[in-house]
Amino acid sequence: MSDLEVIRYRPGPEQYAWTFGGRPPVLTVPAGTMLELYTEDCFGGRVRGIADLPSRVCEFPYLNPVTGPIAVEGAEPGDTLALHFAAIEPARDWGVSSTFPHFGALTSTHQTVTLQEPLEERVWVYAVDAAKGTVTYQARNSELAVELPLDPMHGTVGVAPAGFEVRQSITPDAHGGNLDSPEVRAGTTVYLGVNQPGALFGIGDGHCRQGQGEVCGTGVEAAMITTVVVDVVKGVPTPWPRFESDAAIMSTGSARPLEDAYRISQHDLVTWVAAEHGIDLLDAYQLVSQAGEAPVANVCDPNYTFVAKLDKRYLPAPTTYGDVHDRLRIIATDYLAQR
Repeated sequence: MSDLEVIRYRPGPEQYAWTFGGRPPVLTVPAGTMLELYTEDCFGGRVRGIADLPSRVCEFPYLNPVTGPIAVEGAEPGDTLALHFAAIEPARDWGVSSTFPHFGALTSTHQTVTLQEPLEERVWVYAVDAAKGTVTYQARNSELAVELPLDPMHGTVGVAPAGFEVRQSITPDAHGGNLDSPEVRAGTTVYLGVNQPGALFGIGDGHCRQGQGEVCGTGVEAAMITTVVVDVVKGVPTPWPRFESDAAIMSTGSARPLEDAYRISQHDLVTWVAAEHGIDLLDAYQLVSQAGEAPVANVCDPNYTFVAKLDKRYLPAPTTYGDVHDRLRIIATDYLAQR
């Protein structure tokens, strides 16, 4: 542990990225680095109370700021970037959520156009008690308060896209981006295919918790202090973002319509299982069909995101990508025990 390099980075107000691609790196680090990053919430910290309507205090397209891009030495197209999330910790004792007139799963949008009146724009403020492990929902126009479990996650993690593309940070796709999956929590390793030298990854959009689907378009949005271990898997491509926890492997797919996102995630998981474990393709298809899960990540972003998930106990070997997840988890556990 004494040889582990730990870099702490907190962006200034002008140093956040709003895209994946199109920006030079703010840091360049070697594989094996432990990073402690400050990330701002999707509103850039401007929504702090119920009177702070996003349409008044935020400026489009300056939503969903990302900490990065960060270049990783030796990462080249055709490799896989591995990011192990050691800790995701709220930086403040409050978080916010909101409804928008034309954003979310249950309102008309510019892509799903109807003649109904737009939804009211409304803000909810959540009290965050990290010591107690709770997030308190307080109804605005009803007498209801509920303590929910604190379950910090990152909605946005990605690398620079292929083909010199520049993508808004709110859009999920094969490069990652605004996937909005609650599976990206502490203890998870995220695998991203490298498209440009250095990978140029970024992280943002912290949520103190989020239901599957992020139905209203926002989780409990919060600034985070996030600790990640960075590594590179040489010569192994990853076509879509993948996750690995101690218990499961997961593939993602992002597209519209939603069934295409579902198909992409299922296809990636089936082909991953077949290739990684030497199983016949249709045998892998059958296994995933009977033992897999399909949690919805988001149904409100410019692309929708599905996750295909399989418990490791059904696989012939407990590891993927060699032992990357287990190795990075040990590094993270030792670091957190000593800090």
